[in-house]
Amino acid sequence: MADTASSIDPIAQKALAINLDERLYGTFAEIGAGQEVARWFFSVGGAAGTVAKTMSAYDMTFSDEIYGHASRYVSLERLTEMLDHEYGLLGERLSQSRGGRSCFFTFANTAAALSHRGGNECHAWMGIRFQTEPGAEPSDLLIHARMHDRSNPSQQEAIGRLGVNLCTAAFYHWRQPRAMLEMLLDDIEPGRLEIDWVQLAGPAFSTPGPIDNRLMALHLVRLGFTPAVLFGDTGEPLLAADVLRRKAVLVERGRFAPVTRLNLGMLAESRTLFEAELAAPPNPGDPVASASTCPAVLEVMEITMNNLRDRGVVDDADFLSRVDLLTAAGKMVLVSDLGPFHRLAEYLAERKVARAGIVLGVPLLRELFVENHYRDLPGGILEAFGRLFTHSVRLFVHATRDPLDGQPVTAESLKVAGHLCHLHRHLLENRFIIPIPFDEASLRTYSSDEVRSRIAAGDPSWKAFVEPAVAELIESRGYFGGVRAGR
Repeated sequence: MADTASSIDPIAQKALAINLDERLYGTFAEIGAGQEVARWFFSVGGAAGTVAKTMSAYDMTFSDEIYGHASRYVSLERLTEMLDHEYGLLGERLSQSRGGRSCFFTFANTAAALSHRGGNECHAWMGIRFQTEPGAEPSDLLIHARMHDRSNPSQQEAIGRLGVNLCTAAFYHWRQPRAMLEMLLDDIEPGRLEIDWVQLAGPAFSTPGPIDNRLMALHLVRLGFTPAVLFGDTGEPLLAADVLRRKAVLVERGRFAPVTRLNLGMLAESRTLFEAELAAPPNPGDPVASASTCPAVLEVMEITMNNLRDRGVVDDADFLSRVDLLTAAGKMVLVSDLGPFHRLAEYLAERKVARAGIVLGVPLLRELFVENHYRDLPGGILEAFGRLFTHSVRLFVHATRDPLDGQPVTAESLKVAGHLCHLHRHLLENRFIIPIPFDEASLRTYSSDEVRSRIAAGDPSWKAFVEPAVAELIESRGYFGGVRAGR
């Protein structure tokens, strides 16, 4: 079996190449459903040259005794404990005998595959701590993966393949971090795995300067490895499934280049309406809530890849400037490739959010009623709206002004195609679409693009349209073509 596998399967070939590399020596620790990676290295032969030890602490009590207590069996906390413990043992026991000629490593994963009862979250935390040369300080490559195969054996097999790819990537491609990520799903059929979080740390990733894990997370979306990545209000990449679970999530979609006072005002006004909806859900079939049991509300600003490409390509510096400014405003950021609204709703539902609200302006609502956008769906606009509103989603819509006569256009007064008028009215009457109240005299409708143009032109009036913390950051860093303060 080993000879056949090594001559045919590229994953087996990679495992054999590692086994034959005399520099590499280390430990494999796998718990839960993650029992498949070390098997590849044993099955192809030559493992004695690579494997110092394998460990499988399948029972939670044994795992706690070895690695210390963790609140969750399949978690970043447990993965980190495993790497710390096993890598520490390598140094204690083998540094004198092999430390001068071996690059030590510890591979670890903790996974939950499909249970026999079904319905559980199928995911894995996986990582490797490795030296790039004997005696060097170690570096880490850590990832989170979601498993989409429909059987337990298939999920475990996919995790095994991913583990071999991760080892190969770390050992041989660490000098090119993006290329390293790009090979993680090599020789794994599309759709089987999703990688939605990554963290690189250590000296391997510190030259010429420290790696920016925000850019690595963005690259996962670029590659199609995941539909979206989430950043906290201090800019750090987060695992969306952990952060959003059982929360009421209010998402505002936009370019945010830069984020304006209008953007933030729309979000604040929508939150008031959203919290009222949570306290007294109006529609039959909605989750029952009360003021004392309402889930916590998380505010998230979403930038789609299309909006990041609004100037032709996804530019790293432009991306980082938008995230920096949103976090300066104290907001979490979702960067996604979820163009259609129903895909955003499904993404949130898969992360088990309690309720979801989406904040938008009338121009974007008008686009929602353009049927050509749904030509790829057999059920057209009805299917798209069904998939959107099935998940208890509410749209909170800010008014705009007609560009010709300057009159307000609201979610209610918006004109849609004649045969869609009843659908439009149904969504309004049942509060799937909720207009944001406004004062006509003070209705503002400026865009991020207008503010950006003023910044680039050196027109100081742009400062009136953004919060002071945002303005300070734009000036100090010269974002959007502005002149840095002090120059």
